Amino acid sequence: MSFLIVMVLLLVVMYVVMIRPQRQRQQEQQQMVEACGVGDDILTTGGIYGTIVRAEGDDLVVEIAEDLEVHMTRRAVAAVLPPEDETGATDEDAETTRQQALEEAEAELDEAAVSAEEDAVTREPAPSERR
Repeated sequence: MSFLIVMVLLLVVMYVVMIRPQRQRQQEQQQMVEACGVGDDILTTGGIYGTIVRAEGDDLVVEIAEDLEVHMTRRAVAAVLPPEDETGATDEDAETTRQQALEEAEAELDEAAVSAEEDAVTREPAPSERR
């Protein structure tokens, strides 16, 4: 009976420490992606900075250079960058902010890769893979 209690407590701790925070980060990321709109500066999952020119449902048109636009899905947005301060933010401030956003996006991508690896390790092989 005590073994069952220990197992239940272990599962509760795992949920509180691992699963719940990851779900909250995913929800925050989803809300950020859904809230981005025309005029927002973004960082893509590929590491490209750009400004949203048009938003058409799940598709975005992003200007990455003068007269250079690319089409992408909202899922490709890694971070929405804060608006630049018009009262005199220096280039160093903007670079620091961009660097922080890039580091956060890289951390999220690393977490997703680790999660995918764990899923691949724990999944049961398909009948065709068994020998």
